[in-house]
Amino acid sequence: MIDQGLERRSAAVTEMPDELRHDVRLLGKLLGQVLAEQGGEDLLADVERLRKAVIAARKGEISADVITEMVAGWEIERAVAVARAFTCYFHLANLAEEHYRIRTLRERDAEGRVQRESLAQAVHELGHERVTELLEGLELHPVLTAHPTEARRRAVVTAIQRVSGQLTEYNAPGRGASERAESKRRMLEEIDLLWRTAQLRSTKLDPLDEVRTAMAAFDETLFRMVPQVYRSLDAALDERTGTRPPLARPFIRYGSWIGGDRDGNPNVTSKVTRETIQIQSEHVLTALETACTRIARTLTASAQFAPCSPELRAALAAAVDGHPDVVSELATRSPREPHRQWLLFAAARIAATRRRDLDLAYRSPAELLADLRLAQESLAASAPRQAYGELQHLMWQVETFGFHLAELEVRQHSQVHAAALEELRAGGELSERTEEVLATIRVIGWIQERFGVTACSRYVVSFTRTAEDIAAVYELARHALGERAPVLDVVPLFESGQDLANSPRVLTGMLDIPEVQRRLADTGRRMEIMLGYSDSAKELGPAAATLRLYEAQEELTAWAAEHDVRLRMFHGRGGALGRGGGPANRAVLAQAPGSVAGRFKVTEQGEVIFARYGHIAIARRHLEQVANAVLLASSPTIGARTATAAERFRGLAEQVATASEQAYRALTEAPGFPEWFGLVSPLEEIGSLRLGSRPARRGLGAPRSLDDLRAIPWVFAWAQTRVNLPGWYGLGTGLAAADSLDELRAAYAEWPLFNVMLDNAEMSLAKTDRSIAKRYLALGGREDFAQQVLEEYDRTRELVLRVTGHTRLLENRKVLSRAVQLRDPYVDALSHLQLRALRALRTENPSDQERDRLSTLLLLSVNGVAAGLQNTG
Repeated sequence: MIDQGLERRSAAVTEMPDELRHDVRLLGKLLGQVLAEQGGEDLLADVERLRKAVIAARKGEISADVITEMVAGWEIERAVAVARAFTCYFHLANLAEEHYRIRTLRERDAEGRVQRESLAQAVHELGHERVTELLEGLELHPVLTAHPTEARRRAVVTAIQRVSGQLTEYNAPGRGASERAESKRRMLEEIDLLWRTAQLRSTKLDPLDEVRTAMAAFDETLFRMVPQVYRSLDAALDERTGTRPPLARPFIRYGSWIGGDRDGNPNVTSKVTRETIQIQSEHVLTALETACTRIARTLTASAQFAPCSPELRAALAAAVDGHPDVVSELATRSPREPHRQWLLFAAARIAATRRRDLDLAYRSPAELLADLRLAQESLAASAPRQAYGELQHLMWQVETFGFHLAELEVRQHSQVHAAALEELRAGGELSERTEEVLATIRVIGWIQERFGVTACSRYVVSFTRTAEDIAAVYELARHALGERAPVLDVVPLFESGQDLANSPRVLTGMLDIPEVQRRLADTGRRMEIMLGYSDSAKELGPAAATLRLYEAQEELTAWAAEHDVRLRMFHGRGGALGRGGGPANRAVLAQAPGSVAGRFKVTEQGEVIFARYGHIAIARRHLEQVANAVLLASSPTIGARTATAAERFRGLAEQVATASEQAYRALTEAPGFPEWFGLVSPLEEIGSLRLGSRPARRGLGAPRSLDDLRAIPWVFAWAQTRVNLPGWYGLGTGLAAADSLDELRAAYAEWPLFNVMLDNAEMSLAKTDRSIAKRYLALGGREDFAQQVLEEYDRTRELVLRVTGHTRLLENRKVLSRAVQLRDPYVDALSHLQLRALRALRTENPSDQERDRLSTLLLLSVNGVAAGLQNTG
């Protein structure tokens, strides 16, 4: 079967826990059964031949040329079926690992000890008093984006979730033999359906499809998980949680670019933005109504044992006067249960808000909170557990999500604004694009009228070069709505190395803009700026970008102190390491001292949304880890330690940054490099995956330079070649330029930024396979480029190991190392299938029909490799 021989992989399998091994074997066996039933024993035999061959190649027992001949000998339809089989296997292996992670989290929690990187650990380390102080300004602001990095269809995701549900049932303790047999049968049924589900999208997503996909994360995870995080903090501050007023205040605020980000995406229109906020509101109001109804129905406390306060009694009487039909019915159904009546009335009002029944609807979340607080204060006198239990969770949910769920942010390119203003000033007929810019601002005004300013006020300007780029948005707002212009917080996005260097000058210029001055006065001198990780890394290389971003944060923090501005930095981090990804909690602790100050805002993109928010236990752990890091990073003691290390190693960092950038640019800016990159990778074909509504590049045709190419396909395509170049290229040259290996080792030990940079590079190097990569690089016909890449890989790998002191990559990261080792041979299988298709498409001249078949094989293999590596862009 497809799982046979897995245990023979010595190092990785020795480390594999029994529970994980059991689930992988079970799912692999069931998949093998499905393959035999649906494709015949010969299909299963071919899958097994390829699986054994790639393992043998890894051991040096056979040449990879044998595998090349094997896959070349198959009909394309058979190669496609084999690619589908390995892709399904990866989906199931990922599922087994997720289950093991959840099981591990629960077992640790059951031990009763303070977990590492938890809110309780932050309270233990910093003390109750310091954490209570920090809570006043604590804010964690994840922003969901529709950046196209999720390669799986939603239908595939839901099929995997159904398999997951059956695996949970199968492994549940106390299950009888017949119950387990039924769960296994249902699991087989769902795996059969997963196999029959098309892996590739037949139609391109539109922006509202992306909105609805994000709503699934809210419905299934976010709404229920957020109060659990607050409860965890509240319990850490005082174990009497649930019997007293909460000490934890809601500090999580979700934002979204989905349906609002129109930079380079003509499919996002003012109409889409308007519909997006309506969809969000429908989901959150439905969730609040359901939660309020559930709590009300269980709150059966009689007035005899939980007397009603005079204030609540008066409110109920006023409700009878205002809405006699509604309240009388509730009183009949729940006699002498005033708290239940009141919450059922609140649920009816939430439903009316959703229906737009203005006679009964709440005008704002504040009105709903006031009603809930009235019930809480009444209960607190005689039934405190009822007051501060589930009812408190509902109040936290209202405070976190409001009636709009997530703050919808708009993003547009500065050049679009400049062109629109030029037309408006000229006074002639306006183009469709300029009309759309004005319509977008009008929609922001409409959103604020209906849902409040907090629902949509941030307007991000990408490629901000001067303060005039910010002033342009305010001028456009006056053209759109005159004196009725919406409240706008225009956020500059600094992406290139030059823009990062110029950012303090731009902010100084912004202080002269009247609208900015008014917002600073209204918000207590708060200002937000955004730092772009993806484009800076694509331009400068990973090491130089990391170090330049750190320098920019230092300078911006100093600028904010000088101008008495409370600056919040919005980190535009991608999911992949080449786009600023990696463990979020470690990234927070690596920020420049003073730049966090209790506030952290970051993008959550593509596959990261499903990875972090696909299950409540994992989502809660993720947010606790990040919140823990934000609290610790805001501590003066930790900040001083980081500042000392940064100052000590400043010269070393400059040496590394300069040399690494030079090496990176020498490759990526060389004549012919973009064309070569297009030949050695499936770059052109990635656009056919229909990952999202956003175009893959900024222009038409093949990219003439990296500027034409978005960062996501740049990283995605390199991952497919098994090179992972954006995650490490140039670092080796940078480390080699340092004066002292001992200083590099000291920086790794003492400076969090340097430590995270090398650990992330090590992770990227571990996912690189030199022998497979060499085969891809040979497709471009430029031995000089191929040799350059391979030599830098060897240099980087050697020096990273010497600096970290590790004898092998990921030596100190047992779980991740195990995952990479277990997957590598199976990813090799898909890479060989992909190479067959890519080689034919690049070097042969296939007919149109043959090209279509080869493209299907290529795209299926792309999908499978993405599942195997667990990241795309």
